Amino acid sequence: MDYPGPQVVEIFERLGFTHVVWLPDTALGPWEAAIEASNQIQLIRVCREGEAWAIAAGLFLGGSSPLVVIQNTGLFESGDAMRNVLFDLSMPLLAVVGYRSALNAQSTDSARAFTEPVLAAWGLDTVIVSSADELPKMAEHFERCRLAGEPGVVLVAEGRM
Repeated sequence: MDYPGPQVVEIFERLGFTHVVWLPDTALGPWEAAIEASNQIQLIRVCREGEAWAIAAGLFLGGSSPLVVIQNTGLFESGDAMRNVLFDLSMPLLAVVGYRSALNAQSTDSARAFTEPVLAAWGLDTVIVSSADELPKMAEHFERCRLAGEPGVVLVAEGRM
């Protein structure tokens, strides 16, 4: 599934994100050039997904508006850092999570099987975007989360239909 980088970055800019803290996957990686070309957003690359939450937390405390961008397998890896930042420290951080194999109905990928249940167990407000036509749902969701002062996740469905 192709989610055009310039369209995604326009949404990020309109929402006022100052930083994208990320460890991209195959589907989200093509956004890199568009993010780097932005005059409003600084791209911060991390080595592990747990670092993304910690760096985003520091940026948030400093008055910035960061966005965490990782894949669902990285979400699993970063659970403790996410828990600490979102729940123990009550930071309303937002994230885009690449939803590996979501569009593959016959997939036996355990990452696909566990993503939504894990997010539900955390009680995170989550929306799924399954095509480029649905990207406006991302902006609407993040605006609602910000108004509520709550963290939120947009799952960007990946795979082949």
